[in-house]
Amino acid sequence: MSEKQTTTITKLQRLKRDRWLYLLLVPGILYFLIFKYAPMWGIVIAFQDYSPFKGVFGSEWVGFENFIDFFQNPDFFRLLRNTFILAVLDLVFFFPAPIILSLLLNELRINSYKRTVQTFIYVPHFMSWVIIASITYIFFTTSGGVMNEIVSYFYGKEINFLSSPEWFRPLIMGQIIWKETGWGTVIFLAALASVDQEQYEAAIVDGAGRFRRLWHVTLPAVRSTIVVLLILRLGNFLDTGFQQIFLMSNSLNRSVADVFDTYVYFVGITQGAYSYSTAVGLFKSVVGIILVLGANKLAKKLGQEGIF
Repeated sequence: MSEKQTTTITKLQRLKRDRWLYLLLVPGILYFLIFKYAPMWGIVIAFQDYSPFKGVFGSEWVGFENFIDFFQNPDFFRLLRNTFILAVLDLVFFFPAPIILSLLLNELRINSYKRTVQTFIYVPHFMSWVIIASITYIFFTTSGGVMNEIVSYFYGKEINFLSSPEWFRPLIMGQIIWKETGWGTVIFLAALASVDQEQYEAAIVDGAGRFRRLWHVTLPAVRSTIVVLLILRLGNFLDTGFQQIFLMSNSLNRSVADVFDTYVYFVGITQGAYSYSTAVGLFKSVVGIILVLGANKLAKKLGQEGIF
């Protein structure tokens, strides 16, 4: 019997032995096939003048015409600027927040207090964006909002936070940080739990203070996790979140609130430009793939582990 045949028999034996474990993969595989991969065939309408009455196979092919129209549209640079600014703010302010909070929680030595704090900071993650937007309205509205009452007391006038373009981005960042920071600590706390305690003991023996132990022991332990999550985050760089932006935008702050996600909704759903909106979504996806590949390659050049 040849080596190749022996290898094949061994694989079949292992497949038969672990058949129930492989069976557990079926629901996950079906989920990705049905909801992730099957809908991908729909991107072909980005290259068509799609008509729901003619269908995909009956609609006229126009090549890259939808992409050219989008890039030549005066709205393109405004949408790119608004989306890019929100994406950069997300990386600068939100991405480090779970890391910093995880490091602070890791320093707590009273387990009951630590668990209580974790419970409270996890709660906002399970609230919908509708509830978050409603809470924001209650706090910042000019009609008796708590924050405006405080501002009015100290400065003698109210600020229209909800309709002011200059306050739109701070409100969006504040909502994201408050809602998702606590939940984001789950992965980092799991990574910190695997740190060998003997390293801390050795650092204490060497005279390292708390900050030195944090810098030389704790941070290196979660560095690979940070790199992987950063690469994955870059893949969604242009995904600013439709629900949140849609709920917080209005006619007065639309100059800074319009992003690719809301633009796809207004053009594709309300105006029926299906091919054009699909081209916009495909453009976002291509940018995300490029960023992931570039970040992964850069991480490997810097000596870190990438995602593939």
